Amino acid sequence: MENVMFDKKFVLSVLPKAEILCDVFSSDFGFSIDTRTLKRNDIFIALPGEHVDGHDFIVKALEGGASGLIIQETKKDMLQQCDAQILKNKLVIVVQDTYQALYKLAAGWRNLFKIPIIGITGSVGKTSTREIVVNILREKGLSYETTSGNFNTSIGLALSLLKLRPEHQVGVFEVGISKRGEMNHAVDVLKPTIAAITMVGHSHMEGLGSLIDIAHEKRDIFKHFNADSVGVINGDQPQLAQVGYTHPVLKFGSKSTNQIQARKIGIRNNHIDFVLKIYGKKYNVHVDGVHEGRVYNALAAASICYLLKIDNAAIISGINKPVTVPRRFEPLPLKRGNGFLIDDCYNASPESVKVALLALEAIKTEAYKVAVLGDMLELGVDSPFWHRQIGRFLRKALSIQEVILVGKHISQACPLVPSSIKVSVVNTPQEAIALIEKLNKKELLIVTKASRAVHLDVIADTLAQRPISFEAAKRISEKVFEDINQNNHIYAQ
Repeated sequence: MENVMFDKKFVLSVLPKAEILCDVFSSDFGFSIDTRTLKRNDIFIALPGEHVDGHDFIVKALEGGASGLIIQETKKDMLQQCDAQILKNKLVIVVQDTYQALYKLAAGWRNLFKIPIIGITGSVGKTSTREIVVNILREKGLSYETTSGNFNTSIGLALSLLKLRPEHQVGVFEVGISKRGEMNHAVDVLKPTIAAITMVGHSHMEGLGSLIDIAHEKRDIFKHFNADSVGVINGDQPQLAQVGYTHPVLKFGSKSTNQIQARKIGIRNNHIDFVLKIYGKKYNVHVDGVHEGRVYNALAAASICYLLKIDNAAIISGINKPVTVPRRFEPLPLKRGNGFLIDDCYNASPESVKVALLALEAIKTEAYKVAVLGDMLELGVDSPFWHRQIGRFLRKALSIQEVILVGKHISQACPLVPSSIKVSVVNTPQEAIALIEKLNKKELLIVTKASRAVHLDVIADTLAQRPISFEAAKRISEKVFEDINQNNHIYAQ
């Protein structure tokens, strides 16, 4: 691709007021805001934070191999801490606001690319949908760039966009929001050519408002669409499907009114089978696991890839491949004893907790089932109602033998938990660990689910064996799937 260069001309075109003190541009470059993850030749962007100021780490960034610095004008005197000889061979850019500079650089960089740029948003399912899309792109041998890890905030989105290179044929990016106006800002940077809303649910309600408000905010991902653009929406949700759009939409879901459908969904032998209909053409799909969210994520991914004009055979093949995402119903073998812990505590909403409980209920196993549930945060004034609802919902998951409730809010579910389920209420993850370690059972199957700030990840990190790499995680999942087929009593996603 021509005219895709990170050079002085590009920088001044998007940051005309920037002062370039040293202009050594490298063809091998990246961007970083954290010296702990900075790679050699990264350009370090010093962001001032509420508790930590990135400018305090510019010397460390240079020592770590940074090829340049972007700093604020008010912090310019901190360059005196750096070796002047080293700075001569670096890129040093001074701007009024490093946050705004990051966003402008990302937006300007994105504008250089004429490839399909996909934006994926939704209350749940963004990362898993993205991973399925990536599986399909790999199946077709297409070069792509995608969101790094959990970088779906505005800052993470900008850093991910800056990783686009001329060889890439597709960009696939998540857009996460927690406050009103954030989507509007994100899409001004991203300008997606294809965008999908996986679903809307009761999350971040303190910052976004009601379910209708959340849906309205999510729909802003289509802000830059024209009459020829096609959006992807969950057609089963009236908050998305029963509104007017100025552009065409492709709907997915289980209803017959959707263009991309899942029909005859069945959970058998710890697998999900369903018929995938793509504009009337039917395909049998067989995916590992019992988490029904996997079906809707597959439908969203199929819709996106259909719009990319990828053939249906490649779409089905990519959907059938395993998807393992850290802390999203992620299977981990226990360090001691038999069994598994399913780490699902990346985040939590009433909808996602209910789906996790149904998935645990659906697992056919002789193991002793334990659900460790923590507070669901940012639910606003309706928080007590939603937490009590979880207690009621456990009536649909009576194969769960024990529930451990961690936190002040989720404790409100305690009186409503069915009498057949043993229930304990604790204040901290450490107390939950102590209860689990006292369980004298031949085999355990544990699910942990809560908002991130509750830190239930401590339970998984203490009790389970975590793979050292993403590929290792995939191998564990595949091995567990094999055990399910052979023994029908062990589960992983």
